[in-house]
Amino acid sequence: MSPASTRGGYGDNRARRAGRAVGRALHRPFTGAARGLRRATHAHGAGESGLGKLIELHAVNSAGDVMITVALASTVFFAVPTDQARGRVALYLAVTMAPFALLAPVVGPLLDRVPHGRRAAMAGAMLARALLALTMSGAVATGGLELYPAALGVLVASKAYGVVRSAVVPRLLPPRISLVKANSRVTLAGLLATGVAAPTGAGLQLLGPGWPLFGACAVFAAGTFLSFSLPHKVDSAKGEARARLASREARAAGGGRKPGLRTVGPSVLHGLQANAALRALSGFLTFFLAFMLREHPLGGLGAAASLGLVVVAAGTGNALGTAVGAWLKARGPEPIIAAMLGLALCATVLAAVFYPVMAVVVVPAAAATAGLCQALAKLSLDAMIQRDVPEEVRTSAFARSETALQMSWVVGGAIGISLPLIGAVGMAVAAGLVALGVVLAVRGLLSAARRGGTTAPRVA
Repeated sequence: MSPASTRGGYGDNRARRAGRAVGRALHRPFTGAARGLRRATHAHGAGESGLGKLIELHAVNSAGDVMITVALASTVFFAVPTDQARGRVALYLAVTMAPFALLAPVVGPLLDRVPHGRRAAMAGAMLARALLALTMSGAVATGGLELYPAALGVLVASKAYGVVRSAVVPRLLPPRISLVKANSRVTLAGLLATGVAAPTGAGLQLLGPGWPLFGACAVFAAGTFLSFSLPHKVDSAKGEARARLASREARAAGGGRKPGLRTVGPSVLHGLQANAALRALSGFLTFFLAFMLREHPLGGLGAAASLGLVVVAAGTGNALGTAVGAWLKARGPEPIIAAMLGLALCATVLAAVFYPVMAVVVVPAAAATAGLCQALAKLSLDAMIQRDVPEEVRTSAFARSETALQMSWVVGGAIGISLPLIGAVGMAVAAGLVALGVVLAVRGLLSAARRGGTTAPRVA
């Protein structure tokens, strides 16, 4: 072999090695980030119990949902006249409430009787949204009538997934993680995925109005298969029984029957009432502010910028509530929920009073406060269910309570759509929703806190 060919072969080898080195350098940040995320989601026994896979599944769910939101907010929502959009959304939201009304009394008993279908139910919710995203991709540019039932069908599937997910979490709880920590991890994973998927969806939007929906379809298709990767114990009903959301006192007054395992304490009921008020507030603000800011932007901002500011504020508040919930893990959940109701009431009252002169400040502040209060109150409700409800009926209690909260969100959204687009009036109605929760729940929560409640391990 000649020296020239030897030098040529040596040069080719050096080029190949350099290329591989560059490839590794470019690939390392992504693989390193993936390994780091997997270590975080699987830490403290979450990998062995299967909770880590549920955290990853929820991240996929949140990513797909936000891509659909970007597609709708960037095209049809701002392209269709407000009155026409409100009328169509109000009509189909009213139709959508019928499935939720049926879902509330049915889903809990259904999960009790057919617990072996939980993975299939989550996969079905993913697959339904994948197909609906494809359906919407053809109508998103034109704003055809079929877009709205498909969009609200996505909403129903998303809420149904949330109900089943809440029922699944207790089955995957590792010995070293409490339920409130587990739910904090799941929620935080969803928020992080939303933060990554939102700009991705915006980038796809530049290619065309249907591209974010194609991306959502791919994400939900992956979630369909990921649902079946959950451990088989998700579908196991061993040791479970049904829960009824009635206090021991109410059941005793209703006939003197022995309370047994089918009862929950009054703390859980008052906590559920408070969370229902805060969830109704969230649904109300979602729909009311979406339409109002489109017609009456904040300050000198445009409609899209105003809505984006409020969405970012609400997301920030939600993330802060999740973080504070982990920090307050050893505190009593009853006073925390009562404090969240009081804080939300103050924020909405101030927003109603100062809206005419400081809308650009008070509206994002109210959205951020609502996000914080909803997240922290929900984590506290989870802690009370974990503390007061026996393990044998805890899954059923989660399914039924989550269904009630989803129904409250839909009711709040319906109220938001029906109101005139007057900011001060809307904030006053929002304050009224929270005030109703204060009247129903605060006294009972504080009384339960003074009694000291039931003590049980792993509340924190």
